[in-house]
Formats: sequence, C-alpha cells, structure tokens
Amino acid sequence: MQFRQKALSKLQSPEELDLPVRFARPQGRLVLTVTAAVMAVACFWAVTGTVSSKLSAPGILTRAEGSYVLQSPVAGQVTAVLAEEGDMLSEGAPLLRVSTQQGNRAVRAVAAGRVTTLVAKIGAVVTTGADVATVERIGNAGDPLVAMLYVPGGSGSAVPVGASVDLTVQSVPTQQFGVLRGRVKAVGRAPQTRQQIAGFLGDSQLGEQFSEKGQPVAVMVQLDRSSGTKSGYAWSSAEGPPYAIESTTLVSGAIHLAAQRPVDWLLP
Repeated sequence: MQFRQKALSKLQSPEELDLPVRFARPQGRLVLTVTAAVMAVACFWAVTGTVSSKLSAPGILTRAEGSYVLQSPVAGQVTAVLAEEGDMLSEGAPLLRVSTQQGNRAVRAVAAGRVTTLVAKIGAVVTTGADVATVERIGNAGDPLVAMLYVPGGSGSAVPVGASVDLTVQSVPTQQFGVLRGRVKAVGRAPQTRQQIAGFLGDSQLGEQFSEKGQPVAVMVQLDRSSGTKSGYAWSSAEGPPYAIESTTLVSGAIHLAAQRPVDWLLP
C-alpha cells in the first residue's frame, strides 16, 4: 500500500517544475574543464609541434666505386701469387701466374684497387671464369670511406639527401666510443636485386644478406671527417676509437628523417 500511495502521488504531480535542476556536480565541471584544456593543448601541438623519426637499415663500409670480383681468364694451375690481401694494385697489374697448356699466363687487375679477398693459392687449379680475388675500386689509399645502407624498398622515397645518419660500427664498442656520424649523399632510384648488390660489393653472400627481406634501395652515406680522431672521422664521442676503421666492416645505420607535424598525418 505504501508503494501504491507514492505512485499515485507521482501521477498527480508528474513534474516538479518548482525545484531547481542540477546539470552537473562540481566534480563533473572540473573534469570537463580539464578535458577541454587538454584537447586544446593537443590541437595546438598537432598544428605547431613536430615529431622526428628514424629509419634503421643494415649496411657496410666501402668505397664509393664499390668492388669487383676478379676472375681467371685461363684454366690451369696457380704457380705464383704476386700480391697479398690489403695490397694496392694498379690497372693491369699481375695478381697471379697460372701455368696453362700454352705456357705461363698472368691474371691481371681489371681496374686499380685494393685486394680485399684473395681466393686462389699456390698449387690450386683454376678454371676459366673462376673467382680468384675481390678487388675494391680505389685510386689511392687516402680515398675516404662511405657507408652503403640498404633500406626497405618502400621506405626509400622517405629518405632525403642531406639527412644526418648515426652508424653503429660492428668492430667498435658503441658504449665506449659512440657512433659514427654521416649524412646521406645519394639515394638509389630503384630497388636493387641480389645480383646487383653482389656485383657492387663483390660478395654474393652480402647480396643475399641485404636482400633477404626483399629488394632494398641503396643509400650512400658520406662520413663526416675529423682531424681530431685516430680514424679520421667524426664520432658521437670526443675522440672515437683509438684505431682506424676498415672497409668491408658491417654497420647498422639510423637515418634521421625529416620532422613532421602531427596534423600532417591526418591530412590526405
């Protein structure tokens, strides 16, 4: 009966128009104010602020002209090795002497460079077209190193020329000596095949390694020079490692891409 009486009273006076209406409690107004302020700050930052991003890619230290694989033009037995790994050869300089049915023949360098890998040994039998050495194309020992990075094919267009690059060198302890500094000098126009990479670096294994996730785009990084370091290049630490860095050393590069406004991500 008690609930029935309350229901009848409610039907008799369905609207309490004479009572004040409370739209929000003080706590609710505080939350609404804070939310509005945060949204305003976020919108302002989205329009005026910038966000920097990095693109990581594997690579190797080499020379700008790359390397080539020297192949034997004749078949026979190697009777003399006339150079060692690390030696500089001029164009046409003899590297091996091979005994053939027509007599002794020399295997000569196709172009000037430094011998980085020597496969043939005295007494080995080689066939025509067999790989006998890898030669890095270089005019003189003072030519600077560059880093060749291989970025995913779809990311190549995002890499601007002149972008700063931090290079982690495999043979250098990063925590002790930091990273190698450089800037993007050139970006390839099209993705490269495994054969193209191997042809430039003179190493089929590197061709497979850098293309295992698809055809990458080659990015050439010019290393920053410094007269105050033992290596002759600039590092994130004051002096860098107390020794020179060698060509054919593997690296990992972090390319600093152009800063973008967050609002640009929302615009077509």
